[in-house]
Amino acid sequence: MRKRITVDQLRPGMRVMTIDRSWLVTPFLSHRLTITSQEQIEQLKACGVQVVEVAVDGDLEAGGQDVPESMTTAPITDDQANAPVWQEECSNPEAVSFDEELATAKEVYRAAKAVIQGAMQDVRLGRAINMEEVNRVVSDMAESVLRNLDALTSLSRLKRFDEYTFYHSVNTSLLAMSLGRDLGFTKNELHQIGVGALLHDIGKTKIPNELLNKPARLDPDEMELMKQHVLRGVEILSDLAGLSEVHTKPALEHHERVDGTGYPFRRSKDQISRFGLMASIVDIYDAITSDRCYHRGRPPHDALQYLYLLSLKGHLDPGLVQRFIRVVGVYPAGSLVELNTGEVAVVRRVHREAPLAPHVIIVRSASNVLLSKPIECDLREEVKISGRTIRAVKGPHDIGIDPGVYLDQEPI
Repeated sequence: MRKRITVDQLRPGMRVMTIDRSWLVTPFLSHRLTITSQEQIEQLKACGVQVVEVAVDGDLEAGGQDVPESMTTAPITDDQANAPVWQEECSNPEAVSFDEELATAKEVYRAAKAVIQGAMQDVRLGRAINMEEVNRVVSDMAESVLRNLDALTSLSRLKRFDEYTFYHSVNTSLLAMSLGRDLGFTKNELHQIGVGALLHDIGKTKIPNELLNKPARLDPDEMELMKQHVLRGVEILSDLAGLSEVHTKPALEHHERVDGTGYPFRRSKDQISRFGLMASIVDIYDAITSDRCYHRGRPPHDALQYLYLLSLKGHLDPGLVQRFIRVVGVYPAGSLVELNTGEVAVVRRVHREAPLAPHVIIVRSASNVLLSKPIECDLREEVKISGRTIRAVKGPHDIGIDPGVYLDQEPI
């Protein structure tokens, strides 16, 4: 059993099961917490927690303290009574294979792109964003990530120069959820960061198109105007019913840096939420792997090296960067690689347990002939049979091969 009490009623020894805010805005790593000191109670208060649910009887763990009967009639205001208490998700969808999930993941991706496209159009026309559609598609994305971490993640390679903002929004969302899945987020937390990341660039609807699409580096005055998209986005999200402060963190903090060199508030690591730290990583990764009007996208492998370098310089959280590299793989899906045989291949999917030996599609022979019938090859097994390994990473523009031709049966 559980009992709902105010945070002022907490005492050392009580077992907290849920709180009225996301655990991500607290300094505690565990989603359930036995109070051991008054300092922990003060930390919860400082994070804005007002109401908690605590364990009673059967839910108590060894050493836990029951809730005194005198607390059953303690006053809780109407606002506190109506405050949502974040629930732990007890069941996840059944795991399926990469190939089983891929078709569904493509449908979910296509739907997410349509939803963010519609949301941005609504904002431009002064209409309210349809949050029912946003919540539904993010729930579908979370379900896909929980069924198979790699299928939807592999689609982050999808880019279209003329629709960059929409693809970037979807990719940032799915990559943030994939990282959250690897970090052990609950379904509720995956949904929160998914919504926040999908809408993280909504403020760009308030920036002139000629500035967004300028085919050259922005001058200082233009850059200051561009930076306004952050706070304009938070302003838009803050007016939406059903969104809490935690949903706005990706929009507010995706340009902040752990060393305090980011914007808009130059926050340092201890001032940036976990959602913000994650959003900054996935935002940079997708942006630099995309073709833009002023630069060519980097190969995914090179982009990961760049992220790692940024973490060494103190701009990004190094632990989260390492976890992100584990999620997308050393050679992410869509990478072009040259094998030690001289063949060129496209990475189809990664193996988390064998990051240097992904599943690939060989598309060019060692004699530099484009294959009419590409050959699927699992390097995890091939290294034992033929000795095939990856020798180098290639850029699509350098060798004239589009990985999407071999990975997508139909465009998204």
